[in-house]
Amino acid sequence: MTLETAEDAETESPASRPPADGPTYSFGIEEEYFVVDRKHGGIARELPSGLFKALARRFGEHVMTELLQCQVEIATRPHVSVREAREDLVSYRRGIAEIAGEFGFGIIAAGTHPFARRHQLQRTRKRRYERVIADLKLIGLSNAVSGLHVHVEVPDRQRRVEIMYRMIRYLPVLLALSTSSPFWEGEDSGLKSYRTALNRMLPRSGLPEPFRSMDEYEAYVATLVQGGIIPDASYVWWYLRPSLRHPTLELRVSDCCTCVDDTLAIASLYRCLVRHLCLNDQSENGLSSTDRALIDENLWRALRYGSDGTFLEPESGEAKPFRQEVSSMLDLVAADAAALGCENEIRHIQEVICARGTSAHRQSAIYKAARTAGRSRLAALRDVVRWLRLSTEAGTLIDFDDPPD
Repeated sequence: MTLETAEDAETESPASRPPADGPTYSFGIEEEYFVVDRKHGGIARELPSGLFKALARRFGEHVMTELLQCQVEIATRPHVSVREAREDLVSYRRGIAEIAGEFGFGIIAAGTHPFARRHQLQRTRKRRYERVIADLKLIGLSNAVSGLHVHVEVPDRQRRVEIMYRMIRYLPVLLALSTSSPFWEGEDSGLKSYRTALNRMLPRSGLPEPFRSMDEYEAYVATLVQGGIIPDASYVWWYLRPSLRHPTLELRVSDCCTCVDDTLAIASLYRCLVRHLCLNDQSENGLSSTDRALIDENLWRALRYGSDGTFLEPESGEAKPFRQEVSSMLDLVAADAAALGCENEIRHIQEVICARGTSAHRQSAIYKAARTAGRSRLAALRDVVRWLRLSTEAGTLIDFDDPPD
């Protein structure tokens, strides 16, 4: 779940803590997984205490609980090398799957669980989560979603908010590339990212407010704190926000990706965009109210259609095919990708994600094939969860033709 709270912020997330002597644009990744029954794919209602104890022994501070017992979050170390970030993600997925398997569970990396229902979900018994639910009520209990968060180092505190203001133009593409939540409570939602639709119900969510300085942002947070609305800035759940305690700008718009290479490609694109905006002060520096409204429309189109849709060009108002928008973005950051050593990950966006689609596309295809073959809706959804589990634990989108368990 994406509802970080005060106590979460007080415990430093390794992904948000750049090395003291590291170069600018170091990055860290956080992923949230659903824990499922290995046999029938149902959501884990209550996890044995021994499972998290085993995870803590293996991974220490890099693994965390979430608001719901059916979820677990991991955070990589801060990295400059994409190769080392990949090693972290693969190691965490394999290790968590191995330990969960000893208790009869597996993990899936997706924005939503395809057929879990709200009444099945159990909260983690911690004071901070009780506080969240007391405020959000049913909205909080219904927010069983898993996201991908990427921290990129921006040491200058004033520039963090400035870059946030200018980055919003690119958020719809970063969402569309990640979509992995077409199902909700056993229904085909018709959306590529139902997770994002759910998150839009939260307070202090969506696009960040158009602050142009850290002073403006901190005045906003101070007013909410003084009014007793929130304890601190960690209760601001925008798609993009300055980290509360660390010199990073955190991307929060993306669904959790089933494929590790997709995660790294999106993280690399975001990192390149941060570098580009830091080095080009005039880029996206004059966004108007109309531009923001069009960007928000593009976010709707991203959650609804993903990479199959068209995006509105704020400058011209022209509706451009998604792949054309991606191509323009990749051209924009080509020099940044070369400087940061992530050219392969940037190519993966065009050559793989745009060509074969996202996890949401594959989930929908598996479901449709099963229904066409005469399988019941629940059986078809279990096929989807099984594919998600096998792909998550393998780290890549596998071919699904009744693969061995």
